[in-house]
Amino acid sequence: MKERHYSHLTISLIAIGLSFIIASVVMLLTGINPLNFFIAIIRTMTGINLRTMDFNPRLIGEFIQISMPMVLSGLAVGFAFRTGLFNIGAEGQVIMGSLGAIVIGILLDLPGLIHLPLAIIVAGIFGGIWASVPGILKAKFGIHEVVITIMLNYTAMYLSAWALKLLPGSDNQKTINLPASALLRSDFLRSITNNSRLHWGFLIVIAALVIYWFVIEKTVFGYELRSVGFNRHASEFAGMKVSSRIIYSMVISGVFAGLAGAMLSLGTFDYGRVLYSFENYGFNGIAVALLGGNTALGILLAGLLYGALQSSQAMMQAQGIPLEIAVIVSGLIILFVAMQHGIRMFLDHRSAKRREAAHVTRAD
Repeated sequence: MKERHYSHLTISLIAIGLSFIIASVVMLLTGINPLNFFIAIIRTMTGINLRTMDFNPRLIGEFIQISMPMVLSGLAVGFAFRTGLFNIGAEGQVIMGSLGAIVIGILLDLPGLIHLPLAIIVAGIFGGIWASVPGILKAKFGIHEVVITIMLNYTAMYLSAWALKLLPGSDNQKTINLPASALLRSDFLRSITNNSRLHWGFLIVIAALVIYWFVIEKTVFGYELRSVGFNRHASEFAGMKVSSRIIYSMVISGVFAGLAGAMLSLGTFDYGRVLYSFENYGFNGIAVALLGGNTALGILLAGLLYGALQSSQAMMQAQGIPLEIAVIVSGLIILFVAMQHGIRMFLDHRSAKRREAAHVTRAD
């Protein structure tokens, strides 16, 4: 009898469930009430305090704005995965995208209708250019993209810190505030979410999700990118331009990451930050892409989950739950997603046992 097919969604839900169960056991063993953990996550995502039934829309606004760069970095990593590449450099591409947006925001004095779109476009370009380096080295010289992207993460971090401090008015920690013409800030969105940092960037995230889905699933170009990733030699034999497709894949991946950087600079903080350590938006994108099965809808849902885990940390701390619990949950989710083959084997074995039992019952 044919084995039952289990979708990636099923495996992801099992991975999330198992991670929450194990995290709950850890909390019980350390004297923490797991109920507080789940109440904090639900309150973060809905704004509703289940204990008092109070509603605070600010929590929803903060949850969404924290999730936006995670979704975009997940799209960056997921696009590379779908085309046979492993882009570990999304962190550096996020940083470079942020740098590009800040440079345009500070150095140019333009009307808002031009200034903001230009800053966003340049952020994507900076991310794409940074990702093109490992793409070119992979396509032309066969150098593995993992090695190059890891090194470029550190290069991006220190290059950005150096460049930001050169901008007029900057100090060793941050730049001057960006002009309103270059910001995604929305007084309307802040007013309806109790002065949260929610901004118009969510429209860019929606557009990126649609573009990701359309390019990968509905275009000949996307088919060629996936074909080259699946089998480079067969694609070359079929007449596809393999080298250019590898470069395009990395560039498009970098554009998504660069847009994530724009969300941070133009929306969340409104200024450039001189950083000497990673914030892990790009690295979290790897987890988001894996959990989401590299599909647009899956990445959106996974990004929201990771956004909820991050935005609820302050609330967890207020209830005596260490920040490490959220990290444990995140790590366990990835662990179980990585074990998806074993989970499928277990589910297939259970299904076979049930069929065997049903067959015996009918025979009796």
